[in-house]
Amino acid sequence: MPLTPVITQFREDMRHEVIKLWESCGLFFPGNDPDYDINLKMRFQPELFFIMTVKNVPAGSVMAGFDGHRGWLNYLCVHPSFRNRGYGRELILHAVRRLKDCGCPKVNLQIRTSNSEVMEFYKKAGFYLHDVVCMQMKI
Repeated sequence: MPLTPVITQFREDMRHEVIKLWESCGLFFPGNDPDYDINLKMRFQPELFFIMTVKNVPAGSVMAGFDGHRGWLNYLCVHPSFRNRGYGRELILHAVRRLKDCGCPKVNLQIRTSNSEVMEFYKKAGFYLHDVVCMQMKI
């Protein structure tokens, strides 16, 4: 019998397991503090932070956000043992539906240029390369 994933909003009691999920998915990058990022999200649009569970165990996540002009997806991941089952696409579709409910007309995301495998995943999910350069300023 196939496992049925459930997508819910993040709850504080999930924090430790979600951070372990992110670590297993290789989402940590120098300068990223997962506790800090969760704290920021919980102060701004916490209703757009989704966790996918399978048998009550976090199997995937996505943080969505809407700035009034465009939507964003961050921390999208599926645990390696649950990949290739359509769960990543389910998380994207769930987040996109919720962003549409907010009046969001388009969704952007950022991918490290070294992560060519995930670029193909997003292309298959309906995203396309957009001729822009991403710049950042730490404040």
